[in-house]
Amino acid sequence: MATWSEAPYLRTYTSTDVIGVEVAGAVKNVIAIAVGAAVGLGHGHNTTASLITRGLAEITRLGVALGGRRETFSGLAGMGDLVATCSSPLSRNHRLGLALGKGLDVTAAAAEVGQTAEGVATARAVAELATHLGVDMPITRAVVAVVDHGARIEEVTSALLARSVRPE
Repeated sequence: MATWSEAPYLRTYTSTDVIGVEVAGAVKNVIAIAVGAAVGLGHGHNTTASLITRGLAEITRLGVALGGRRETFSGLAGMGDLVATCSSPLSRNHRLGLALGKGLDVTAAAAEVGQTAEGVATARAVAELATHLGVDMPITRAVVAVVDHGARIEEVTSALLARSVRPE
């Protein structure tokens, strides 16, 4: 009998970066809401790829500020889980964002999902923590503006796109 780490369809990896893995696992839900909202608005793959990429930059900045290792965020716990959560139709957070992008408010969107989308509460906590640490997290702030302050998705999208151009 094979153990969980010996299954022919699964390869496991380990990490000693508890902080990095935990930050990546929590904040990816916030980014999945933003990606789902973009899809709900009718944006395509280039927009979602940009959100995922810039979302990873946000997650990495926060994780490193908290003591996580930068390389954790480019691995399965970071980028791998982020891509899966942002693109899966099974993701509660992606589905919540999709409903928001289609014009529902957060209460109606949550009711449509029918399950807890933990990215809503996480966005609030992460935005507060990022402010305290001086970490720039514009996508996270945009999600909070929508779910807590009634901002329209189109408004926060315009604000994100209006940010000054700078080198990556």
